[in-house]
Amino acid sequence: MNKSLVVVESPAKAKTIEKFLGKNYIVRASMGHLRDLPKSQFGVDVEQEFTPKYINIRGKGDLIKKLRDEAKKADSVYLATDPDREGEAIAWHLAHILHIEPEQPCRIEFNEITKTAIQSAVKKPRAIDLPRVDAQQARRILDRIVGYKLSPLLWRKVRKGLSAGRVQSVTVKLIVDREKEIEAFVEEEYWTITVKLREKVKAPQFDCELMLIDGKKPEIGDEQTADTLVKELEQAEFIVKEVKRRERRRNPAPPFITSSLQQEAARRLGFTTRKTMMLAQQLYEGVEVANVGPVGLVTYIRTDSTRIAQSAQEEARQYVIGKFGGDYLPEKAPIYTTKKAQDAHEAIRPTSLEFTPDILVKSLSRDQLRLYTLVWERFVASQMIAAVYDTLTVDIIAGRMGLRANGSRLKFPGFLAVYSDSKDEKEKDIAIPELKVGESLKLSQVLPKQHFTEPPPRYTEASLIKILEEKGIGRPSTYAPIVETIVARGYVERIEKKFHPTELGDVVLELLEEYFPDIVDVGFTAGLEDRLDDIADGERSRIAVLKDFYSPFATTLAHAEEEIGHVELPVEVSDVPCENCGKMMVVKHGRYGNFLACPGFPQCRNAKPIVKEIGVKCPKCQGAVVERRTKRGKTFYGCTNYPECQYTSWDMPLNETCPVCGSIKVRHNFRQGRFSIMCSNEECSTRAKEAAAKKTTAKAAAKTTPKTKGKITKKKSGEKSE
Repeated sequence: MNKSLVVVESPAKAKTIEKFLGKNYIVRASMGHLRDLPKSQFGVDVEQEFTPKYINIRGKGDLIKKLRDEAKKADSVYLATDPDREGEAIAWHLAHILHIEPEQPCRIEFNEITKTAIQSAVKKPRAIDLPRVDAQQARRILDRIVGYKLSPLLWRKVRKGLSAGRVQSVTVKLIVDREKEIEAFVEEEYWTITVKLREKVKAPQFDCELMLIDGKKPEIGDEQTADTLVKELEQAEFIVKEVKRRERRRNPAPPFITSSLQQEAARRLGFTTRKTMMLAQQLYEGVEVANVGPVGLVTYIRTDSTRIAQSAQEEARQYVIGKFGGDYLPEKAPIYTTKKAQDAHEAIRPTSLEFTPDILVKSLSRDQLRLYTLVWERFVASQMIAAVYDTLTVDIIAGRMGLRANGSRLKFPGFLAVYSDSKDEKEKDIAIPELKVGESLKLSQVLPKQHFTEPPPRYTEASLIKILEEKGIGRPSTYAPIVETIVARGYVERIEKKFHPTELGDVVLELLEEYFPDIVDVGFTAGLEDRLDDIADGERSRIAVLKDFYSPFATTLAHAEEEIGHVELPVEVSDVPCENCGKMMVVKHGRYGNFLACPGFPQCRNAKPIVKEIGVKCPKCQGAVVERRTKRGKTFYGCTNYPECQYTSWDMPLNETCPVCGSIKVRHNFRQGRFSIMCSNEECSTRAKEAAAKKTTAKAAAKTTPKTKGKITKKKSGEKSE
């Protein structure tokens, strides 16, 4: 009996695929890359056309031996790594390890892990796509050149342990530049005037905004000007000049690509990019579904294409007709275009609409279900008809001034019956009475309001990914590691989910801007991404691209080595003396955040975490409770008398006691800034109410269709905000 070996990256993926292929197939996991450039040396022979020196990764020897043994026994070997450049490179390395010629039909590819897709893929093996492999190798070598040539320079000139990355450095520049904009910003005062009018004395009032003064846009810069206009409006007669009735259509958003999924999960669910990709990978590779077994629930998650397979569109159309009726379906299935897609993958969608979120409540973790629901609803909505609004615009004249009232009513929900955008973008119906041209209106109230212009906001994960995508920096698979790397290196820090540059980030960027302008130039980095795309398409040579980059880089590196003296980093001195030598300890930044260290290093190696007292006594020993952080950066609370006192809590202790049991109360934080004050004693009767509330919330989160009927999405306006 013929036996075939199928090699994938992960055990979860192997388990799912094995179920679909049957007993004649053995599916094994490579656990990611098995070969890579060495960590201990540069590993690229620049003189020999940038030949990389690949070695087997330490610790993978036993796995490689097992895979070789399995391959020898098998009649055929299929390399089923992910359908992107990284996956193609892993397949190429596997072919080398298993002694398979890349030209042989050994590579199988699929966009979703379903029975149909897997069985179809093994019938159509192909040769390894060498241009794709070349593109991945070019990226890897470019990153190695920058990382291994530039980092030692930073070690010598700035501080030991620093490193520089090709794409990460540009990302730090974006964050630093935004901070400079914020620092340079000068706020300006401005006023708006809202007028409340009625048709008759006791009729409902409606709002209109002052839009014109003497035919021009009003510029109201101070309270005195605003007061003058208010007095003029209070004496004016309000006459309806024009009434416009229109029908506005709002189209659904396209199905998710990697970047839009990361952005929406950050906005709506509060997920970090890393968490989103981890959960999405689990949903793609397969989860155990009750009464079914392992199932890949979504299509491949690293894509920048919005294309949808015809079969999937047809399934969505049938679902919409069955659930909502034909009125919710466009005549033709929509086609969404993408500016430039790296690979011909589909968008991220459910592999089958039969697996509705409510069916999967018991099979998925809470966060898996929330992300899957987002993907499921967005895909179904993308295949539905537009939402329709009736809008009414009324222009009103009051002497030399012009005002406008805008009304809107949701006439037909369309795709909003399934999916609406982020919570902060939902509209409400705005009612305006049916008015006639020439009608005189009654004044109810004139409301001036003071505002100040605001600086541009700091980047969040969602907005940072958006700008990286817009500027062509990195690719979908690189966004998560970019963000994690710049935080881990201490160049930026997250404060209340927003990125702030550190002093270290400022110093290193200033040095790079002066001596390595191309490395931190957005246009140059985006141009390199385009050239990598050209390599993958077979339109450019990998060696030519590397030569074009390396020659000027090497010259600049040599110049910088001579010109740059030692850069002194600013030192933040604390008010905490070192217990060993008495010197005042200084603030240092490490892998897990800031800590205190003795300036007498290396003679004195004393170091300790920075603690923040919260003004609450320990309920166990009456010591001070302080705020601490785990290695992953999560906040918790503990006693200063540790390890003698073992008191710790994820919830912040308060100076309040429970009236029922006398235990201290704590503040329990939920997502999106919500919190609850509760008793710290889990056995207390007051906790039963909290448990009941949580259960209700969990049930609500598991519902398939959000209640969006009658709700309208309102995009945030323009440049000025309150």
